Amino acid sequence: MADAAAITVSAPGSLMLLGEHAVLHGHRAMVCAINRRITVRLYPSTNNSVKIVSDLGDYQSPLEDLVDHPSFGFVLQSIRQKIEHIPSGFELKIDSEFSADIGFGSSAAVTVATQAALMHWIMGEPPTPDTLFYQSLKTVQTVQGRGSGSDLAASVFGGVVGYSTVKEFQPLGISVPLTAVYCGYKTPTPEVILKVEQLRSGNPEKYERIYSEIDNSVKEAVAHLLNHDFPAFGKILNRNQQLMDEMGVNTSELQEIVTALQAEPEIFGAKISGSGLGDCAVGIGYADLTGLDYPVHHLEITPAGCEFHE
Repeated sequence: MADAAAITVSAPGSLMLLGEHAVLHGHRAMVCAINRRITVRLYPSTNNSVKIVSDLGDYQSPLEDLVDHPSFGFVLQSIRQKIEHIPSGFELKIDSEFSADIGFGSSAAVTVATQAALMHWIMGEPPTPDTLFYQSLKTVQTVQGRGSGSDLAASVFGGVVGYSTVKEFQPLGISVPLTAVYCGYKTPTPEVILKVEQLRSGNPEKYERIYSEIDNSVKEAVAHLLNHDFPAFGKILNRNQQLMDEMGVNTSELQEIVTALQAEPEIFGAKISGSGLGDCAVGIGYADLTGLDYPVHHLEITPAGCEFHE
C-alpha cells in the first residue's frame, strides 16, 4: 500500500478519426488524444466510505456496499474491481476540462484516471500502460456490455493511436490542430451500435466491403501522418465520411457540419467522429465557422496520455 498522501492522475479525452463500427469486427481504427483532460485526485481517509465530488454531483456510500449512481457508473465499477485490495475509505475529486455531454471520450478518460489512481494507491507505484489499458477495458465492457477500447487506448497512450481489437497499439506522438463541432444532441453509442448491427445482418456483404475499405484506409492514414502529409490524410477522412453515410449513421445536422468543414480552406478533411446519429464531426485544421449555428471547439491532438502528478 502507498502512503496516505493524495494521488493525482489526469487522462486526456479523445476523438475517433477512423474506424467507427468496423473496429468492433476486428478491423483497424485510428483514435487521437485531445488537449482536454479529466483529473482525478484520490484522498485516502480513516473511515470506510467512498465520497465522490465532481461537476456531475456529489456521491457518498459505504465502501463495502456501494450504491449505484447513474453519473458514476464507470468510476464505481473501477472501484468494485479493486474492492478486495482497497485498504480504507477515500475521496475522489474529479475535475473535467470538457462537458460529458460532448463526445470527447469522457467515460474513457475518467475510467483511465480512476483506475490509475486506485492502482497507484494499492500497489505503491504507477501501473504499466498495458495493465492500465486492460483494467480500464474490463471496466468499460462490464458497464456497457461491449466496447472496442479504442478511446481508452488514446487516454492511456496519448497521441494518435492506430488500434484494433487484437490490442495492437501504434502510438504516433504528434500534435495536429482539430476543429470539432457538436451537433446539439447525441444518441447513446449502444443504441447506434445495435442499429448498425441490425442493418449489417440484413446485408453482410455490403458492410464487410465498407469495413475492409475502412481497415485499408487506416493503414494508409498512419503512413500519411508519419510523413506529415495532411492533404492526403484529409482525403481519407472525406472518403470515410461517405462510408459513414453509407453505413446509415449520418444525419442532416452532421452532414451540414461536415460540408461546412470541408469547404473551409484551412481544413484538410472532415467526417463524423464517433458512432454517429448525433454528437460531433471533426476536421483536421482550424476553422471559425462563423456562419454555422453549432458549438465549435478548437482542439489539438496531444502526445500526452495518462499522467501522474506530484
